[in-house]
Amino acid sequence: MSGTVPFKKTSTPSFRAPTPEDGSAIWDLVRSCPPLDENSMYANLIQCDHFRDTCVVAELDGEIIGWVSGHLVPTDPSTIFVWQVAVSEKARGLGLGGKMLSHLLERDICTDVEQMQTTITSDNKASWALFRKFGMRRDATVESEPYFTEDDHFDGHHSTENMVTIDFRGREAKAA
Repeated sequence: MSGTVPFKKTSTPSFRAPTPEDGSAIWDLVRSCPPLDENSMYANLIQCDHFRDTCVVAELDGEIIGWVSGHLVPTDPSTIFVWQVAVSEKARGLGLGGKMLSHLLERDICTDVEQMQTTITSDNKASWALFRKFGMRRDATVESEPYFTEDDHFDGHHSTENMVTIDFRGREAKAA
């Protein structure tokens, strides 16, 4: 594990909304989680400030070990868009990604959320596994289709991002 000491599987992380003071640590965490796109530290500060109610920080022993950034879609507030999920290498295997997504959906701001969306490149196996498993555990439908394409949107500089939609309508939520 390249110099990291994993947390014990019995350790229990806490979840909370971020503060602007978390921006630098979140930026470092995202940078340590390839293939996630690195945004500017300023973008993470704005997420921690303006979108704090739809973002999640996971902490263990005072260390930020997980991050979910998201927002309600302005034209469809019944949809939460998850921009990134980052889990520290030493916290992997704790089911942290699914727990953070569940924590997010339990917040008052998500009371009317009927679906979750995210974009994932075809080669990001960890993200595909996380969102498929999350949808399955909530007995939701999971569909995907190309959204931002390599040629039409990224001018060949980035792989196609597939829009993944987890539809909770008419389903009974199960614990993550």
